[in-house]
Amino acid sequence: MKDFQAFKKEQLAKKPLLKKAYDELAPEYELATRVIEARLRTGLSQADVAKKAGTGQSSIARLESGKYNPSVRFLAKVARATGTKLAVKFE
Repeated sequence: MKDFQAFKKEQLAKKPLLKKAYDELAPEYELATRVIEARLRTGLSQADVAKKAGTGQSSIARLESGKYNPSVRFLAKVARATGTKLAVKFE
């Protein structure tokens, strides 16, 4: 039985349109991953982060799902709530 990473690599190699769509979504999922990691490092729940950021838990859940296009202002609030620093860069 293949592990997920091997399966994903195989599918992306075989299906160029799938790879294109996957690559286009990479920034959203990278952001979601970073938010989750910051929250977990501090031992906070989504509700804790939401309270500190002045928003609702559902907003944090949407952000962590990768299906939400947040403003820089909102991200800065989440960064402060998790004790991290927001850095936006183009490479």
